[in-house]
Amino acid sequence: MNAQSPIGLRISRAAPAAATDRVPVDPVVAEVIRHALNSAANQIKKTLVRTAFSPIIYEVLDFAAALYDRKLRLLAQAPTLPLFMGTLNFCVEAAIAGIGGPEKLGPGDVVLYNWPYGTGAHAQDAALIQGAFDERGALIGYAVVKAHWLDIGAVAPYCTDTTDVFQEGTFFPGVFLFRNGELVDDMYRCVLANSRLPRVIDGDIRAQATAVGIGVAELERIVRRHGKDLFEAAVERIFDHGEAMVRSYFERLPDGFYRGAGRMDSNGVDGVPIPIDVAVEIAGSEIRIDFSQVAPEQNGPVNCPLPSTISAARVAIAMLAGAREAPNEGHFRPVEVITRPGSMFDPKPPAPCFLYGWPALQAIEVIYEAISKIDATLVPACSGGDICSVVWWGRREETGEMWGDGSPFPVGHGGHARGDGCTMMHVAEAATRFASMEIMETRNPWRVEHCEFVADSGGAGAARGGMGYDMTFRLLEDTYVTAALERTRTAPAGLHGGHEGRPNGGTFVYPDGRSEPFSKVTSHLLPRGSAMTIHAGGGGGYGDPLARERESVRRDVADGLVSAAQARSVYGLECDAHCSRIDM
Repeated sequence: MNAQSPIGLRISRAAPAAATDRVPVDPVVAEVIRHALNSAANQIKKTLVRTAFSPIIYEVLDFAAALYDRKLRLLAQAPTLPLFMGTLNFCVEAAIAGIGGPEKLGPGDVVLYNWPYGTGAHAQDAALIQGAFDERGALIGYAVVKAHWLDIGAVAPYCTDTTDVFQEGTFFPGVFLFRNGELVDDMYRCVLANSRLPRVIDGDIRAQATAVGIGVAELERIVRRHGKDLFEAAVERIFDHGEAMVRSYFERLPDGFYRGAGRMDSNGVDGVPIPIDVAVEIAGSEIRIDFSQVAPEQNGPVNCPLPSTISAARVAIAMLAGAREAPNEGHFRPVEVITRPGSMFDPKPPAPCFLYGWPALQAIEVIYEAISKIDATLVPACSGGDICSVVWWGRREETGEMWGDGSPFPVGHGGHARGDGCTMMHVAEAATRFASMEIMETRNPWRVEHCEFVADSGGAGAARGGMGYDMTFRLLEDTYVTAALERTRTAPAGLHGGHEGRPNGGTFVYPDGRSEPFSKVTSHLLPRGSAMTIHAGGGGGYGDPLARERESVRRDVADGLVSAAQARSVYGLECDAHCSRIDM
């Protein structure tokens, strides 16, 4: 629910609990239905993975797959891209409004929607929505897949320097792509005509349409099996359980108002750092995330539309209080989000927002920094704070055919009270991955020459930060590159006495031997023979390094994760480079 306050702030929270007149539901039956819904969402995911054309979908898992009820409440979401967690209800609502309302939707109809201020994302993240109906033709819910298309007609296949949203792609504000199961040919040809990679987009759209069809079939089957009344009553019980679980987490914390602060390198256009200040307020069993004091709309594409701002808050909280359960609408009821319309976390059209995810990632880190002031054991130290995203494209020398690919990359995560940080995708993309080197090299004109952890890149601490690494690509043909690296100027902070980790960075090396650093670049030409290295950052350390177990330091030195010099100067241990001798 969104509401406007008297002072011009927007207050957003999940729908409140429904009225109490319900069909009695056995808790075992409710669990059976909950697992059936989660299984159905996972079947959407598996269908898309098995049928998509693009590695960014079937390998990276840059998509979300979910089921919603007719009231636009989240029933189940497959584990793919967490940052889409809080956005898909906005997609469904806006897409269905675009066709004239739910009464215009019939069996077999599929709606396409990608307006960034409704999806919360850039135009490439396109949603397909299909309705589910009971035997009498009444709407019972929706299946939705939002997936990344490699190109949809922006000024470049990926952008870091756009100055308005109309440079960022072709928009489809809720249009029928299928009617009664039949492809709407005119609209389909329009979609493909606005892509540099129509063959790939063709395959991915058909895969998405198949996937939402599977989701609808499964949702209808679940409702038929249990009956509509029992199903709807079970859903309310499922939501109540998720809500109670999250509330129980915050009831154990002291009430109070806590601020977190961070910054981004730049907005991609003017090179000026951007402060990000977020407040967290805990009151009883509820938490309020307040973005009202953030920077104004930016003239570069780092504005984060409201759906993704809400999603960032939900991801941050779900990772702490969700008890490792698949999320549903009930988990979000105790979470309230406040924004200021016209700010970078609630921008208005036509503010550019191609890099919407980068401020969302920083917001999660800042929320955790605020919560660390309650109790440092609740959260990890700062991560590398980025996905080190790179998109490549060009024309194959032999055929002249256009090719394109893209991927996020892992970073080091912060140490925490329970152990060392790891190296993985940022929590906002925790269930995603990057394609294997074999697939990268098979599909694209490059060779992965080097990938190695870098000693001392993880922040020192009683619990060490996750490691950063260097990964080098050698380009075998002329290639255009768009890179979006963030947190290159700000090192990941340690927590509770831990040290900083290494920040992110990148280096281009040209055939003539010249080298130059990079962070955010668009359509940068790398001639054949050039090399590109991603210097992924490490995580911050947690706790006093002198409190780290001696054997853990020895093992880190032996594994090349910590240098003998750092072992001596920071951890207080004397050992050689291989730790063949150690002073205990």
